[in-house]
Amino acid sequence: MFSPFQLTFEQSIYKVMKVYLDNAATTPMDKEVIDVMVNVMNDCFGNPSSIHEHGRKARAIIEKSRKKIAELLNASPAEIFFTSGGTEADNMAIRQPIEDLGIKRIITTRIEHHAVTHTVEDLEKKGKAEVVWLSVSNDGSISLEELEKHLSVPAPTLVSLMHANNEIGTMHPIMLIGELCKKYNALFHSDTVQTIGHYPINLQNIPVDMITCSAHKLHGPKGIGFLYVRSGTGIKPMITGGSQERNMRAGTENIYGIAALGKAMELAHEHMVEHEQHIRGLKNYMKRKLMEEIEDIRFNGDASNDSLYTVLNVSFPPTPHSEMFLMKLDIQGISASGGSACSSGSNTGSHVLNGIQADPNRPSVRFSFSRFNTKEEIDYVVGVLKAMYAGQPAK
Repeated sequence: MFSPFQLTFEQSIYKVMKVYLDNAATTPMDKEVIDVMVNVMNDCFGNPSSIHEHGRKARAIIEKSRKKIAELLNASPAEIFFTSGGTEADNMAIRQPIEDLGIKRIITTRIEHHAVTHTVEDLEKKGKAEVVWLSVSNDGSISLEELEKHLSVPAPTLVSLMHANNEIGTMHPIMLIGELCKKYNALFHSDTVQTIGHYPINLQNIPVDMITCSAHKLHGPKGIGFLYVRSGTGIKPMITGGSQERNMRAGTENIYGIAALGKAMELAHEHMVEHEQHIRGLKNYMKRKLMEEIEDIRFNGDASNDSLYTVLNVSFPPTPHSEMFLMKLDIQGISASGGSACSSGSNTGSHVLNGIQADPNRPSVRFSFSRFNTKEEIDYVVGVLKAMYAGQPAK
């Protein structure tokens, strides 16, 4: 009998597959998206602010993508502002209401993405805003009653709550949150980076003032995203120095990235139902197989069908080799995450798992899926995990 986490020679040498299950961190680019990006790189190098033919051609590409994205979200093209990604968009959505709209209070949670929590903490430290940190349950959900209690205390307020948690998959009811914000005249920003392109979002029906997107979460390139700002919100630019993006975001536009983002959004929405069925099936299959093959498997956050279908955060039985868990998977060709990709290498561990009081003695792994994953890959991963626990003394 070999010891826990020790794999046989045959498994190590002859059966290694390359399996990518870290799609919540970033997704592989779709070939059709790459083709669009390359074509623009080859054929369109003009500055979109120039009035000559080369510039007009570049401008047309940008506006075509903006229009397509707006149509897919049922928004106005004038409400879509391209950014360098989700982090910049989140910063703009949080900082500018403080600077421009007289917002004095921010309501959020400590398990938001660091693009939100670190920004809010910075504003709090500088004395620019009072911060209310909502409590979260052990599955990462909030209490709408607690939110309403704070909203009922008069103060110019911004609520920032993500649509779906990037580490544990728990989803906030943004429709109900938006209705509460509207009732108490509060601004509502939602980080929708994990859900845009995976769920239908109709911005005419959802009472949200700002949402964020990052292309590399939906099989597009890194370095491009957008901020949606509902018409009439009134925020001003965070980055100054030019009149681009209708005076809302200075800097020459990333034409190739914008074209690719438009294509990625188009592909995601064209095949959204079949993609969800495939990915949700993989998640449920892996969940079931893990429970069958490894004793004392648990799940962090909400692992039900109501959770983000691309994410499964697994809490494994205690082992003296917890710190080597991800490395052992990596050796076997499996890419996964111990939490948010932005927390990798941190000595403090996952702020999300800490926030929901997950058992620190149990190694946790986030497996996140895409339309390019297969059932055969799931079988391989579960087989590797089973072998890693072979010979583990019963608890």
